Amino acid sequence: MDMEPASDRLLIQRTRAGDADAFGELVQRYQTSVFNVCYRLLGNSAEAEDLTQEAFLRAFRRLGTYDDQRPFGPWMRRVAANLCLNELERRGPPVVELDEEADEIADDPTETPEAVGDRQEMARRLRSALHQLPDHYRMVIELRHYHEMGYDEMAATLGVGVADVKTRLFRARRKLARLMGIDG
Repeated sequence: MDMEPASDRLLIQRTRAGDADAFGELVQRYQTSVFNVCYRLLGNSAEAEDLTQEAFLRAFRRLGTYDDQRPFGPWMRRVAANLCLNELERRGPPVVELDEEADEIADDPTETPEAVGDRQEMARRLRSALHQLPDHYRMVIELRHYHEMGYDEMAATLGVGVADVKTRLFRARRKLARLMGIDG
């Protein structure tokens, strides 16, 4: 018996034939990356867990429309990203918890209190500015700088071309700089 893991394509074919365990294997393979997309976009682990689960349920229901000649991972992350965008649109502008930023900054005994304060203020301004960006701009910033995705992976996740990703990222960075008051 072959001990190599089944390919995504084979697991999808088995799932379409009624093998629920095959879809379970796909969930195990991609749950971390899907959760990471949701967490980066929503900023809340409980909500990210809920939408990760919903993304897999939606993918399972729509597996008949999936083109198994394409990679499953980017398609799955795109399903999750779309759910997150819908959730962000539904809830409207986010409320920013600014006190959380101070907790995330590590103490450095060599730093002056003024430097610590400056760094905390910059972190607060950045997070506030990020939350003011339109969802499609915030998403490309989050995927690129916090999830460390490459342009190709971002394009596949968002379901757009690489040129669109680069354009959105350029515009998002420019708008972010303006919001922070550091544009030229």
